Amino acid sequence: MAVVLLAAAGLSGCAAGIGLDTVEADRTIVTGNVGNAVAIPDDPDQLSDEATIRNAVSAADVELLKGAPIPWANAETGSRGAISGLVEEKIAEMPCRRFTTSRERFDGIALYRGEVCMVAPGAWQVKDFAAL
Repeated sequence: MAVVLLAAAGLSGCAAGIGLDTVEADRTIVTGNVGNAVAIPDDPDQLSDEATIRNAVSAADVELLKGAPIPWANAETGSRGAISGLVEEKIAEMPCRRFTTSRERFDGIALYRGEVCMVAPGAWQVKDFAAL
C-alpha cells in the first residue's frame, strides 16, 4: 500500500500545472537565421528562352544575314521563334544588338523586343527583353 501511495504522490505532480491554453511562444529566444529568400523569376522558362535567344543573337553574323530572320529553338522549354530586325551599334566601345523576336510556346505566340550587349570579350548579356 505504501508503494501505491508513493507512486500516486509522484504522479500527482504531472496532473497539476500549466494547461496548454496558457502556454505562449517565447519570442525572446533566437534559434537561427534563415536569411533572405532568393527571388525566383515569375517564368523560369522565359529566362531559359532569353539565354537561347541571346546565344543566337550574339553568334549571328549581322553583315552576312542582310536582314534575314534567324530561327531559334530551345529544347529545354519547347519554345521556338524567329529573330528579325537585328541591328548592331556600339555603346561605350562595346557592340550591342537590338532585335525583335517571336516566341512560340504551348500557351501561344508573342512578340518581344530585346537588346544584348557584349560586357566583356566573348561575354554577352541581355539588357532588355520585353513583350510588345
